[in-house]
Amino acid sequence: MAQRCFVCGKGPMFGQTVSHANNATKRVFNPNLQRVRARVDGRVMNVDVCSRCLRGGKIEKAARGRKRPAVV
Repeated sequence: MAQRCFVCGKGPMFGQTVSHANNATKRVFNPNLQRVRARVDGRVMNVDVCSRCLRGGKIEKAARGRKRPAVV
């Protein structure tokens, strides 16, 4: 899976892990992506969205289940 947010485009960042002995090894910081059923341009899609965009309400989650007419 590509580590890229569907909404903001946030992707992996590269850096180093530094030990107590000051040894530096390369590592990757991946974004916290969640697979979400969301409504995109009027249709439902499964998209990978970072937790920041989910909490910020930048995506509209799609409702589960069938829509039934209201019984009066």
